[in-house]
Amino acid sequence: MTTLGQYALPTVRAGLAEGPRRVPAADPARRLAGKPLSDAVDRMISRSQRYLLDRQSPEGFWWGELESNPTMEAEYIFLAHFLGVRDDRRWQKIRNFILGRQQPDGGWNQYYGGPSDLSTTCECYLALKMAGVGAADPALEHARAYVLARGGVEKARVFTKIWFALLGQWDWRGTPYLPPELVLIPSGLPFNIYEFAMWSRATIVPMSVLLSRHPTRPVEPGAALDELFPRGRSGASIELPNPGGLGIERLLYAADRILRHGERLPWLPARRRALATIEKWIVERQEADGSWGGIQPPWVYSLMALSVLGYPTSHPVIQKGLEGFERYGIEDDETWRLQPSMSPLWDTGLTINALLDSGLPGDDPSIVRAADWLIAHQIHRPGDWTVKARDVEPGGWAFEFDNDTYPDTDDAAEILLAIGRAGATDPPAREDALRRGIRWILGMQSANGGWGAYDKDNTSNVVTKLPFFDFGETIDPPSVDVTAHIVEMLGLLKEPVDTPQVRKALAYIWQEQESDHCWFGRWGVNYVYGTGAVLTALAAIGHDMTEPRVVRAVEWIKASQNADGGWGETCASYANPALRGQGPSTPSQTAWALLSLVAAGEAGSESAMRGVNYLHQTQLAEGDWEEAEFTGTGFPGYGVGGRRFFTPDGAGERLIPDGLPAGFMIKYHMYRIYWPLMALGRYRRASATGKS
Repeated sequence: MTTLGQYALPTVRAGLAEGPRRVPAADPARRLAGKPLSDAVDRMISRSQRYLLDRQSPEGFWWGELESNPTMEAEYIFLAHFLGVRDDRRWQKIRNFILGRQQPDGGWNQYYGGPSDLSTTCECYLALKMAGVGAADPALEHARAYVLARGGVEKARVFTKIWFALLGQWDWRGTPYLPPELVLIPSGLPFNIYEFAMWSRATIVPMSVLLSRHPTRPVEPGAALDELFPRGRSGASIELPNPGGLGIERLLYAADRILRHGERLPWLPARRRALATIEKWIVERQEADGSWGGIQPPWVYSLMALSVLGYPTSHPVIQKGLEGFERYGIEDDETWRLQPSMSPLWDTGLTINALLDSGLPGDDPSIVRAADWLIAHQIHRPGDWTVKARDVEPGGWAFEFDNDTYPDTDDAAEILLAIGRAGATDPPAREDALRRGIRWILGMQSANGGWGAYDKDNTSNVVTKLPFFDFGETIDPPSVDVTAHIVEMLGLLKEPVDTPQVRKALAYIWQEQESDHCWFGRWGVNYVYGTGAVLTALAAIGHDMTEPRVVRAVEWIKASQNADGGWGETCASYANPALRGQGPSTPSQTAWALLSLVAAGEAGSESAMRGVNYLHQTQLAEGDWEEAEFTGTGFPGYGVGGRRFFTPDGAGERLIPDGLPAGFMIKYHMYRIYWPLMALGRYRRASATGKS
C-alpha cells in the first residue's frame, strides 16, 4: 500500500498559531476619556506593532492560519482512501483532531458557537470509522443519535452524498448527473463553465468526470454506514429533491433525469473529446504548490478525476498534488489539521496597512521588505478571468502563495494600497506594479458598477438553479465590500475619483444599501463588515459624511454596539438577517465598527471611545487579542443572485433544510491583530488632528 508519507514534505506550521493564551494587558484603572485613554492607545499600538514585527518571516511576508471546519480533515481521509495512499500515523492524528471538535449534542459544527450540522457530522462519523473508531465508541454513539434524530444520511447535502457514493456508502442514482460535454459549451452560451464562479468552475469540471463515470472505491466493511439509515439502506429514499412547478429549477431537474438516461447510449459522439479537454484543462491549471486554485474543493476533485482518467499515484501531477497538502497541513504532537486555503498575500497587505496606519513609516525596513515581497508576487500572465475581460492587461494578485490562474480584486486592492504607501527597494518596479495593478482592477469592473472577487460580470442566475449546488454560492457577482475596498484604495492613493467608473461604483453601493441603512458583507461577517467597508471608502474619496444616507448608516453602527463597548455579529446572520449586527463582541468586528466611526468624523463620540476601551480591556500582554469566533466568510449562504435567500424580515425564497446552516465560514487567525491595530492607528490620528 502506498502511503502519503512517501510524498511528504516538511509540514508547515501556521505563521501565527494561537498557542497558549495570555493575560490581558489593560491597566487596572480605565477611563473612557482624557489623557489616560490617549496613553493607553499609544501602549496598545506599540504592543501590537511589536507583536507583528517580531513575527514577520525572513522573506518579508506575514501569514496566519486559516481555519474552517472538520470536513477538511474528513475529506482528506476520503481522498487518501480513494487514491490508495493511506497513512495510518496521519489518520490517527486526524482522528484525534476530529474527536476534539465534537460538540456536546454529538454533532460537529461549521463555525465556533454555531449549531451542529448534519452533513458535517455524517462526514466526520465516516472518517472516524475509517480511522479505526468503532461504532460502539461513545463518541460515535452520541454522533449517531444526532444524525438519526435528523433523518440520517438521506437528509445530508448533495456534496456529502457524492463523497459517500465514491466510497460505496450511497447509491449513485441519488446524485446529480453532470455530463463532461459541459466543458465544450462555447463561452457565449448558457451553462458554459465560465458562467460559474472560479471555485465552482474549478470544481465542476473534474466533478463531471466523477458524476458521469460513477467510480466507487468502497471502504472496509467495518467502516460502512448502514447504521445511519433509519429505514435501512433498502428503504432509503435516493431521489433528488423535486422542485415542482414550472420554473427553471423544474426544467433543470427534468433535464437531469433525461441526460442520465442518455448516458446508457452505446455511443456518445463528443465524450472522448470532452474527456480529453477536461484532462488538459485540469493539468494546465495545477499551481506551482500542487493545488488547484489554492483551495480544497477543486484540489481533491481534480486528483480523483485524474485518477479515474488513468493517472497512477506515481504520476508527477498526482505526486505534486499530494505533496501540496504538506504545506497546507498543520501538525503537532497529537493532531493534524488541514487549511482550506492559505492567505499570505491578504495577510501581508493588511498587515502593512495596519502598521502604516498606526504610525510606522513607509521606509521602515520591515515595510520595505514586505512591499518588495508583494511586488514580486504580482501576476503577469492571463488566467480564466480573461474570458470576460479580454483586453485587460494582467496585473493582479492572488490570495495564496501560488495561484497564478485566479488573482482576485479584493487582495489586489489591499496590496495596491499597501505598496502605494510603502517604500520599495526598486522604485521603478513599484511604480510599474501600481500602474499595472490599478489598470487591471479598473478593467475588471462589472457592468453594474461593482466588482466581483475573481471575474467580471459573473452574474448568471441560471447556473445557480442546478440540482446539486446546495453548498453555497455558485457565482461571483459584484459585492459591496469588495467594491468599497477598491474605491477606498483609489481615494487613499490619490487616484482620480471623479470618473465614470467611480460614479458607477458609488451608484451600485447606494443601490445595495439595506432598508435599515447598513450593507451586506459578502466576504466578512456580515453587515458590520459591509457597512464598515462602505463608510471608510466614502471618507477616502472625500464624500460628504453628513449626508443623511451616511448618517443613518453611522447610527446603525452605533445602535449595534454591545454593552461591553465592542461589536460582534454571528455567522447566523447570513441565514437570518434579523440577527444582523448581533453577536458576542470580537476584536475584528469591533475594529470594523471603529474604523467606520472614525471615517464618519465620530472619533470623539462616546461610542468610539467605548469601542477603544473594549480593545484596551481585552488586549493581551503580547499585543494581540483573543478571538474564538469566525469572522471571515467563504460562502455566505444559499445564494440567489449572489446574495442570500432570505429577505430582511426573515421570509425567504427557499427554506434552508433542517440541520443545514448556510454557508462555509472561515477564521483568519490574524484578523484579531491587524484590524484592531489599523482601527487604533486611525483613531489616534483622528483624535490628534480632528480628522479621519
